Amino acid sequence: MSTPQTIHLIDACPWVFRAWYSLPDTITTPEGAPANALRGFANLMLQYLRQRKPTHVGMAFDESLSTSFRNEIYPAYKSRRDPAPPELVAQLRWCREFTVALGLPTWADSRYEADDLIASAAAPLRAQGHRVFVVTSDKDLCQLVDDGLHVIDTGRGRRFNEKGVAEHFGVRPDQIPDFLGLAGDAVDDIPGVPGVGPKSAVALLNAYAHLEEAYDDLEGVAELEVRGAKSLARKLEENREMAFLCRKLATLAYDAPVNTALDSLQWRGPTPQFAPLMERLGLQSLMRGVPEPVGAG
Repeated sequence: MSTPQTIHLIDACPWVFRAWYSLPDTITTPEGAPANALRGFANLMLQYLRQRKPTHVGMAFDESLSTSFRNEIYPAYKSRRDPAPPELVAQLRWCREFTVALGLPTWADSRYEADDLIASAAAPLRAQGHRVFVVTSDKDLCQLVDDGLHVIDTGRGRRFNEKGVAEHFGVRPDQIPDFLGLAGDAVDDIPGVPGVGPKSAVALLNAYAHLEEAYDDLEGVAELEVRGAKSLARKLEENREMAFLCRKLATLAYDAPVNTALDSLQWRGPTPQFAPLMERLGLQSLMRGVPEPVGAG
């Protein structure tokens, strides 16, 4: 067995969108195309490499908002999100080019979201005893948290361990899908059980480990010492199929196609394509901020 390492798995798109909304569109490539999201993302990526000094990294991008396996089982999933404007689509492509040229393993898939790619990478790495940092602002990934996997939200300066997840959401990491199955998630167009909000969902999951246990004891649910317990039991009974469907939508997949061999995740520095790409995109000034890889063999 290989020596345990610390692996950094980065959800790239939140950084892209953060830059897109925070930097002016007057930032352009030499050809005049908008490059604010690209420049901001590149800055954040290089800043992370300088500050955290990771030896092993994986980058996950979303490829599509409408073709994931979740859309196959629930077509309304993320259906109310506006499609990315063309000028952002181009920058997302450049951001992926940037990470590849920088020498970082980069994953994207039409059927699996970035969250699934990260989950599919994290599971075998944790099984092998490696420590994992998941860098994201997406709450869904908190379901992965355990004693050796923490979620880091660089934008808000937060880090979630098991205690932090419980304090923030009111449930254990492994109950996050159940919580979202009950309360829903408006961001992803997951409806949840009608009339069940976060407080009721937390109360239920503090009494029962998962949805199955609650549905096996609806009479007990009606007797819980929480406001509207009888109504909660009735709502669950009337919406059993929806509750389990929504939990399935909120549950990360672990079978996405990612290469988690340690050698493939080790960052050894930029590739020969990096400097030409930076010149083509007008990012030459950022090249001074590229750190030396740590422990590259």
